[in-house]
This record gives sequence, C-alpha cells and structure tokens, in this order.
Amino acid sequence: MDMEETILLYIQDYIRNPILDPIFIAITHLGDKGIFWIILTVILLSIKKTRTAGICSACALLGSFLINNLLLKNLFNRIRPYEVIEGLTCLIQPATDASFPSGHTGASFASAVAICRQVPRKYGILLLVLASLIAFSRLYVGIHYPTDVLGGLVTGIALGILAGPRKNIRPATPND
Repeated sequence: MDMEETILLYIQDYIRNPILDPIFIAITHLGDKGIFWIILTVILLSIKKTRTAGICSACALLGSFLINNLLLKNLFNRIRPYEVIEGLTCLIQPATDASFPSGHTGASFASAVAICRQVPRKYGILLLVLASLIAFSRLYVGIHYPTDVLGGLVTGIALGILAGPRKNIRPATPND
C-alpha cells in the first residue's frame, strides 16, 4: 500500500463520521465549478472599492481553469482514487474528468490568494481557511489523491500571486 492510499484510507476509517460527513460534503460542493469563488468575484467586481480584488480573482480563476482543468488534467489523465483503491468509498457523485490536479483546490486557492493580496488581512485569512477546508474536503470525500490536492494548491497559489500585485494595505489591528 502506498502513502497516498494509506492517507485516504486513514481519513475514511478514522476521521469520517456521521456528524462530519454532511459538513464536508457541503464544503466540497462550495467548490463545484468554482461557483462560490465566481459569485464572490462578481460581488467584488460590482463594488467600486473591491473591484481590483475582483479583477485579480477573475484572472486567477481563468488561469486555474485553463492550466488545471484544460491543460494538466488532460496531460496527466490520472484515474480517480476510488476507482483503484480497494475499500475506498467516494461520498459524492463520481467525477467524469481526470484526478490530477484538484480543480476545486486550484480554483479555491487561486481566488483566495488573489483576493487576499487586495483586501485587509482578516478577510483574506477567512478565505484561505475556506480554501483549505475545500482542499481537505476533496480528500475527505475520497475523490482526490493527496498529490492531486497538493498540485491544485501549488498552481492555485502561483496563479493567485501572478493575478496582480499586492495592494499596500495597513495591517489589521486588534481594534479591526
């Protein structure tokens, strides 16, 4: 048994439970087709004060779609873990595309990092926490290998940084 298989089966056998299952299924669905991040981007674009953050997020999301979903998934064409790991159960509807990299993770981190670089730290941290939860949820529900999530994380962070320069924002203070 390899390390990735061990990690996924450990999550299934020792972390999954009837209380967390619906929570992580809901969290994973926030990333479906990037819908949460797209809606957030549209909201940011519609407010003059946050328009730059919206533009950066839109660029990062577009880059994530092109690089992760169109290029890398087709290049690597990795089979999903629930199709090959004996005993692994996928908690959501099986996916029809390739496994590497995780598009949910890539889009989440691309948008979160791009926005984080444009808004006050306290808001950026919340978005990074959500992106992290979405990334972990992909392992929790059994639809991705750890390296799929790692690949999405790396491309997402890179695209979020490349989407635009960091805005000069004063650090958050305890009174914020």
